[in-house]
Amino acid sequence: MKWFLIFLGLLVSVYLPAQQSGSLDWDIDTIFDEPPASSEETDTNMVEYSVKKLIKKPGYSFGATYGFTIGLSNGWYEAPWYSNWHKDYYYLDRGIKLYGSFSIDAQLTEIFRAISTISFEVPDYNLALGDFFFDYNFYDRVFFRGGKYNLSWGISPYFNFTNILARVPKEGFSGDSYIFKADIPIGIGGAQVLILTRADLMHGVKPQIDDFGIGGKYNLALRWADFDLGVYYKDNMPLRGFLSIKTTIGKAELYNEWLVVYDLKESSKPSGAVNLGFASDLFGNRLSLAGEVFYNAEGNAYWYRPGTSLQKPDISPFIEGFNIAFNMAWRPWDKGNPRFFVQALYLPEQNSARLIPGFRLTPLPNLDINFTVPMALGKKTGYYYSHTVSVDDKGKPLPFAIALLVTLKGNIQAGHY
Repeated sequence: MKWFLIFLGLLVSVYLPAQQSGSLDWDIDTIFDEPPASSEETDTNMVEYSVKKLIKKPGYSFGATYGFTIGLSNGWYEAPWYSNWHKDYYYLDRGIKLYGSFSIDAQLTEIFRAISTISFEVPDYNLALGDFFFDYNFYDRVFFRGGKYNLSWGISPYFNFTNILARVPKEGFSGDSYIFKADIPIGIGGAQVLILTRADLMHGVKPQIDDFGIGGKYNLALRWADFDLGVYYKDNMPLRGFLSIKTTIGKAELYNEWLVVYDLKESSKPSGAVNLGFASDLFGNRLSLAGEVFYNAEGNAYWYRPGTSLQKPDISPFIEGFNIAFNMAWRPWDKGNPRFFVQALYLPEQNSARLIPGFRLTPLPNLDINFTVPMALGKKTGYYYSHTVSVDDKGKPLPFAIALLVTLKGNIQAGHY
């Protein structure tokens, strides 16, 4: 009851300003400008109403996705530039994976929509429920979404520290997220409030009050910059708040993010993190460059990474101290869509780094070939030497590996309205 009243209070506090603005009318896919009605504007309003009915006309769409992957990866338990390296001390991984998913997007009425996804994979047959949620439009003023799905806040593609919704406690539930949220447009930005739990509802767990977290975020979109301000709290976790700022100068996108962490129970000093990053496409989008500097003063923090078709979900600790990230991708020509790339992460305080050079080629439609050489550099006691991209079947790190992956994938969608 306590969390419900808090959530209701947040909802009312952001809903009232939206009501008072008098110029809001926002749809999930389209923003309409709807001023107060007058006799001269009747025809315009009727046209807008017809457009909405057309966009949200009841019906359904069915989607299917398939992927078939074969791969070969040879990884060594020691990097070859160390004196104790031996060429026979390696782990060879050969595998094949088949995966697919079916989804139904049902527009049940003009204001009620539901989406469900079922995924499966072979070998180690696994049938799982993916996204399963509903959308509800409340008088074109508040947009509700509730169910099983992932929601991400923040900007950083490398450290993701401002995605405070992905934070999990060291002990407790840390699986898939179940979220009930409300979005309230305000001007060209808007507010969002939510309740989140990671309790294992799929296996009949009944969540308690302490298993729910509550949060809110406000977006202010200006001509020269975009601002996001958010906060999230759960009983057995610190209170966290963040600020993200993004702007564009010429062809470069710049962003800056701040995180503040405060433990309400221990009354310790506040801690946090900050970053500064950029991304830019050059030479007719042939060359892409991106980078980020990141400083983390928050200790003993963990985050949940959802699984993908090729990677299982896991929980990872955040890197402390000063960090540097850099990405480069080069697309020399169009035929075959070749893409040469390098990703580098560096932790100066521990003299530890991760380097992943590689290339991707699409020689035929729906067919991708990926070749990578993930490696850990620096001290053996460093973070990246023990937290490697490649691991063996028991989870033991492989600081140097050579991997080749061939994937055949595609999807199709059909609808009826």
